[in-house]
Amino acid sequence: MTLPDAASAPSIRVSAAVIRDAAGRLLLVRKSGTTSFMQPGGKPEAGETPAETLVRELREELRVEVDVKDLVSLGVFRADAANEPGHAVIADVFEVSIADQEPAAAAEIAEMRWVAPDGVDRLEIAPLAAEYFLHG
Repeated sequence: MTLPDAASAPSIRVSAAVIRDAAGRLLLVRKSGTTSFMQPGGKPEAGETPAETLVRELREELRVEVDVKDLVSLGVFRADAANEPGHAVIADVFEVSIADQEPAAAAEIAEMRWVAPDGVDRLEIAPLAAEYFLHG
């Protein structure tokens, strides 16, 4: 069976964060029951803007507090979905500074890692992060 490519696949709308540490590593998370590491974020709830979705998701998933006005939009990106075969994600992506906050895996997050482009050989990385943001 051939799966559709991201351009023609059914889509899932999400908001995602690009969070880097002082060394330039990208923060990636792995949700419970999945194998791919991806950017923190998730699907909107009714009535939320993409920025509001990301603020809520970061609070729930990583226990960090950010303000909508501090998010920097990087645009809308499309890639194959990591956990829903045959689907694409359309992601509103924001650069986020968490300053002196220490993120902690919470809610459905099983694991989080700071990842450098040269340290991904052992990890399964979601297409959105791998294609657009890992190499910074």
